[in-house]
Amino acid sequence: MAEINAKDVMSLRNKTGLAMMACKKALIEANGDVEKAEELLRKELKGKMDTKMDRAAGEGRIEVAVAGDGKAASIVELRAETDFTAKNDKFIAATKKIAELALSMPPGKAEPTAEMTAIVDDLRISTGENISIARIEKFESTGDKTVYGQYVHHDGKTGVLIQGEGDVGDDVLRQIAMHVTAAFPRPLGLTPDDIPSDMVEKERKFRIEQAMESGKPKEIAEKIVEGGMRKFFSEVALLEQAFVMDPSKSIKELVGAGGSLKQFRRWEVGESSG
Repeated sequence: MAEINAKDVMSLRNKTGLAMMACKKALIEANGDVEKAEELLRKELKGKMDTKMDRAAGEGRIEVAVAGDGKAASIVELRAETDFTAKNDKFIAATKKIAELALSMPPGKAEPTAEMTAIVDDLRISTGENISIARIEKFESTGDKTVYGQYVHHDGKTGVLIQGEGDVGDDVLRQIAMHVTAAFPRPLGLTPDDIPSDMVEKERKFRIEQAMESGKPKEIAEKIVEGGMRKFFSEVALLEQAFVMDPSKSIKELVGAGGSLKQFRRWEVGESSG
């Protein structure tokens, strides 16, 4: 039997986060082979972790990554059971790594790769919690002047990714990303045409009922409804919203005539994936 030294035990403990005795036992079983011992622990404890998948994972972190050449960007959500784990340096580093790996995926929504799953398995083993990748999405450049803006709130629970094009600066896009994080009501689309039709119809129906109840003549009631809908769109369409840092400007004015916004995502930990 190979001699098991304290250095190997400590190394395995630091890598897995497990107790010293569990690491020593695995090394003995693996005849001192550290890599084999780690694989034994992974197989043994992942099986135990899979029985905990029904536990609620309502905490976590949002992370955004932008490729060095500026041609792609990604946003991911990693969930955990406790806020303590979500704030752990290892969990934060894992979320960042998954976001970076997502840069090499096809554009759009994606499923975790084997490498991403292995990262999650390591976290499950070291934390004893139900860790899961809730969602992944990648943006890809559509032209020579594609630019990205990003912002992740200091607690990691809200993150925004914006894709722009043309003459719109990185600083402006970051400010808009911060606006999207803080804006109320929350922007539901770039333009009025991007607002979900069922939501528009619900709002219009509500305003029609209000106008009818007021007893106003039909012509006046219709004008009231149209005015109310314009106000609604100015509140929920991002480009129409007043900039939170300077309400005298709209987001459209902030972007300027030489630039445009193509798409954005605003994700919060724990919300329904969409």
